[in-house]
Amino acid sequence: MVSITVARKSYARNLLYRKAHVMRTLASIVFGFIYVSVWTGVGKPEALGEYGMQGMISYIAFNQACIWLMFPTNGLGMDELVRTGQISLELLKPMHLYRYLTSREWGQMAYQFVYTSIPIYLVYLVLLHIRTPERPATWLYTMLALACTAYLSVAIAYLIGVTALWTTESRFLGYVHHSLNILLGGFLIPVEWLPGWLRVMAVYTPYSCLQYLPTRLYLEMDSPLVLWRPLFWCALLTGACFAFTHVMRRKLEVQGG
Repeated sequence: MVSITVARKSYARNLLYRKAHVMRTLASIVFGFIYVSVWTGVGKPEALGEYGMQGMISYIAFNQACIWLMFPTNGLGMDELVRTGQISLELLKPMHLYRYLTSREWGQMAYQFVYTSIPIYLVYLVLLHIRTPERPATWLYTMLALACTAYLSVAIAYLIGVTALWTTESRFLGYVHHSLNILLGGFLIPVEWLPGWLRVMAVYTPYSCLQYLPTRLYLEMDSPLVLWRPLFWCALLTGACFAFTHVMRRKLEVQGG
């Protein structure tokens, strides 16, 4: 219940900035049209493999609509907690630090999904006539994959935030993560089109589970059996987050104290 309360308050806090978020959503829609225009201009239907031109447009549009599920607070704000010493008080709370910070982010993710992802998707559905699943069950598999995407993004952000106890500044790792995500996550180009070693790196890391896999499921190009990969990474990263929190409790040193 505490987790739900924290998530609900985070969701409500984001409602205070709806005008700013409307502008951000409009900008995201424009960027999506730019990406689609690039592929329309340089791509040839016969060179786009199983996707085809309309499939590639649908691929880019769906990725653009869902990308906001991968932008939690950088490091979940832990670098600021470390710099101010507030991290010591957070660790004293009866609620586990990982549960508390991730619950707060889930409220933000829910807001992003309702007020950013869905409007962007509907605009592209109307204006670009992107593909929709033919089988009703595909919606369920896609939503499960997107839930894994959001969870993995939050878990990775938490692990990045934990490093602030050793570096006092984890933002640079956040930037590296976002760069790798754009490159290996299949945002602008399908993973199977990457050069050999990059493709291997994408497949054997969580990055291909963030956007590439949900989009392939949405386009009904992959079997639901591939969901074992994001579920595996969710379990693995959850264990890593709890393990690093345990190490963090022993490592904690308040700056200046």
